Amino acid sequence: MDPLLAFVDVDYRADHAVAACVLATAWTSPSPADLCVARIDAVAPYEPGAFYKRELPCVLAVLGAVRAPLAAVVVDGYVWLDDAARPGLGAHLHRALGGAIPVVGVAKKPFGERCAAIPVLRGTSAVPLWVTAAGMDPSEAAAQLRAMHGAHRMPTLLTRVDRLCRDAKV
Repeated sequence: MDPLLAFVDVDYRADHAVAACVLATAWTSPSPADLCVARIDAVAPYEPGAFYKRELPCVLAVLGAVRAPLAAVVVDGYVWLDDAARPGLGAHLHRALGGAIPVVGVAKKPFGERCAAIPVLRGTSAVPLWVTAAGMDPSEAAAQLRAMHGAHRMPTLLTRVDRLCRDAKV
């Protein structure tokens, strides 16, 4: 089986979290090849400056349900938080995956003045998405995001994973 791209997101509920994963055969795929959802009952509290402590176990739980090899994982957030390479969720995920699978971070808002994220404009939006990466050249990651299916700021598959975790009844 060829490696798949995994797009992941997490939704926090009152007493648990739901992590979702949309799998695709290519960056430009218009629809998922497969879907996974995981319920996480033991969720760490939010800790300012250490969001990864809450999010990483949820992402790892849903990726644990994926049976296909992965070409890359795309997270909602940052891999690197600044130009000094302070690790964000994506860097912690890259390390947790043994550094063998590229991780791309796609954020909706800029993170401070020193952030080395690449702004990507899509569709007719004047508001960029912010791209960082580990295990993959950030410029290549930005180009892949730019080429993803969908006419709007948010690519189709990123919108799909967001809806999947929000709408899941688990």
